[in-house]
Amino acid sequence: MTITDAGTVPSESARRYMRMSMTPGAGPVRVRKLVEHFGSLQRVLDASVSDLRKVGGIGGVTGEAIFNARSQQITDEIEREIERATECGVRILCIEDAGFPKPLINTPDPPLVLYVRGTLQPADAVSVAIVGTRRCSHYGREQAERFGEVLGAAGFTVVSGLARGVDSCAHRGAIKGGGRTIAVLGNGLAMVSPQEHEMLAEEISHSGAVLSELPLDIAPDAKNFPPRNRIVAGLSLGVLVIEAGKRSGALITARLATEYNREVFAVPGRIDRPELTAGSNGLIRDSSAKLVTSLEDVLDDLSAVGDIMRRGLAEDAGEAGDTAELQTGLAGNERTIVEAVRMGCHDIESICQEANLDAGSVVAALTKLQIQGHLRRQPGGKFELRSTG
Repeated sequence: MTITDAGTVPSESARRYMRMSMTPGAGPVRVRKLVEHFGSLQRVLDASVSDLRKVGGIGGVTGEAIFNARSQQITDEIEREIERATECGVRILCIEDAGFPKPLINTPDPPLVLYVRGTLQPADAVSVAIVGTRRCSHYGREQAERFGEVLGAAGFTVVSGLARGVDSCAHRGAIKGGGRTIAVLGNGLAMVSPQEHEMLAEEISHSGAVLSELPLDIAPDAKNFPPRNRIVAGLSLGVLVIEAGKRSGALITARLATEYNREVFAVPGRIDRPELTAGSNGLIRDSSAKLVTSLEDVLDDLSAVGDIMRRGLAEDAGEAGDTAELQTGLAGNERTIVEAVRMGCHDIESICQEANLDAGSVVAALTKLQIQGHLRRQPGGKFELRSTG
């Protein structure tokens, strides 16, 4: 499902989760525990304070706050927030909505709600995060943009945090490569932080999405960045660290990626700039991250998706003939995808539907078909058969 209708009225489930997001002490871990105990969020909202307190980790104060979440005051706050979202061109999703990113569902602490400006697609499940220091070197900027571009061109969605330095370069690289990119903010979507990235955020919303779990008018605050980093890690198959000092927030993202059973990669940095590279080089030294210097290094460790793409990279590029001749030398999925493109399916979502394949298989096969010269990627993420002329 592609999310395109900015400002669409939230589902009833999303409204219930919004109540929890506005309740002090009712964070993602506690809400998940409560839902598991009572069977649904509606039953949580219907529970008495004494029943709520029977759940481990729910004390009297939190129980009272959750009980009061059904109040008219919270109802009014929800309606005001929905009106504000419509004004800002933002959609509000919860874990029970079909468009909620599937990679986040299997994390232990998924956001209660997600505010979305732009579009989310099934293919975004095939994504890599790029993170690093804000005060990066020229080399760091180059590598962030380079990896953003090659990953985006290969069909990965590039995830980052829109911050100065590595983050913004990664987003720009993905857009340059014709790929999709997702920015996760540590503030509400009614504003862009830093302000100089307003135009970049607009570009990202047309090439992917800008996300936050925070109410729209929440201002940037340092305490919100570690929770933001867990979403960056949770959305991705792997996290690539480019230039991080010993206390860089990128190391938090890398640690969370390990806890979520995601891959962690790092680009080696200059040893004479420890303020920029001690953290990222330390990940490599301690075997907490795989050393990478190219796209192939990343593909090597991404399980089935990476294996399929890696095999494609290892094969000689072929020249495309007419469709019938082209299909004779292709494997089953590739043949099906070429036929779908020939029939007029030019974006990943429509190809998935026509070919009846999951996004990971489609993205991997599309990458291989491009490398072999059978397909080419057009601006806007559209695919077409290469001309035989």
